[in-house]
Amino acid sequence: MSATLFKGLSPHRTTLPNGAVVTVQETSMTPAVTLSAAFRPGSLLDPHGLEGLAYLMGRVLDRGTERRKADEIAEALDDRGVSLKISTNRQAVTLSCTLLSEDFDDILALLVDVVRRPVFPDEEIEKGRAEAVTTLRQNEDNPGARAADGVMKLLYTGKHPYGRPSKGTVAGVERVTRADITSFHRERIVPAALSLVIVGDVPASHALTRAALELEGWMAPVPPRVDLPPPSAGSRHVRRIAMPGKPQADIAYGFTTVRRHDPRYYAYWMMNNVLGQFGLGGRLADNIRERQGMAYYAFSTLDARPCEAPLLIRAGVDPDNVERTIEAIDHEVSTLAAGGPTSREIEESRAYLLGSLPRMLETNQSIAAFLQTSEEFSLGLDYDQRLPGLLNAVTREGVSAAAAETLDTGRAAIVVAGPEEGQG
Repeated sequence: MSATLFKGLSPHRTTLPNGAVVTVQETSMTPAVTLSAAFRPGSLLDPHGLEGLAYLMGRVLDRGTERRKADEIAEALDDRGVSLKISTNRQAVTLSCTLLSEDFDDILALLVDVVRRPVFPDEEIEKGRAEAVTTLRQNEDNPGARAADGVMKLLYTGKHPYGRPSKGTVAGVERVTRADITSFHRERIVPAALSLVIVGDVPASHALTRAALELEGWMAPVPPRVDLPPPSAGSRHVRRIAMPGKPQADIAYGFTTVRRHDPRYYAYWMMNNVLGQFGLGGRLADNIRERQGMAYYAFSTLDARPCEAPLLIRAGVDPDNVERTIEAIDHEVSTLAAGGPTSREIEESRAYLLGSLPRMLETNQSIAAFLQTSEEFSLGLDYDQRLPGLLNAVTREGVSAAAAETLDTGRAAIVVAGPEEGQG
């Protein structure tokens, strides 16, 4: 793999007549191939009152097609040792699997059959509904999940789709009908919404030919473009979700930042690394976890999104330490906003991020994920080669500006989920 990394990726990309985009990257690490088929967007499109439609559709997508029954699909996968994963989030419904190179033609044909010709049997929908409701109820009983969903609702108010749980709600899933599912599939699981990435030990020419063959004749209207509104600016808001009997409280503390296409994104990426990623968790973990010993974990994340993306600070603490932890987060946030990072922090974060780039391309699966991100945000086939230069171009002044613009404790959204003080 070192030779592959030294040379960089060399993906082959084509757009088929029906609008499907196919990207192939040859590797020779193992005699295996990873397939990743993403239909964008995902649960962003759930109608009001049917939150969970995309998630439920994804759960029953592989439960039978016009050509194969559900048990035939399962048997074909099991016989080849393949696990087909179908995941749904706001950005996409994604099918992915890894298989032996010798099974490429057969599994590609099966995957396309699953997305192209599902029949959604009533009994499978009810099974999938029960499974989905179980998962959602588990999330409702998870302080971390409740805090994360809660802070997103504070950041993205009104009917903004980012303010809803990405998998939907129990009530929404229970309302979904078979007609809703078939309509969503007909309108949104279409070639023009598809990015198919193939990575592994298969000739690019063969992979592209087979993909074109399997997708041939599948025509559907191009879905309308989805434009996300900017979130409304808000003032500081603290919400508490009582969950008696839980051993710890989970804190989610967030802001909205910039869209992925914003050229300042790389400065924000580095700012987040300084705040809550570098080492064991940046400044946050150094203060809250290492020096004060208050948190089981403390870190921050910045997700790449087509809208103003969330920067979320997360901490799991003893219920008696909630207020002290929020004060410590306020301190680190305001300190970074006022003074920016040190020159040492910039260089250490830059080295950390540059050093992590090879890990993004270690496996077929990670390469496929990288190429899907590149396609989603139109970053180009040479993005892996340009990324080091983009990170090297980030300045201390740029990171300081990002921190000053975003990290305002006066507009932080904060949600605490867990037991009350003294009940942990």
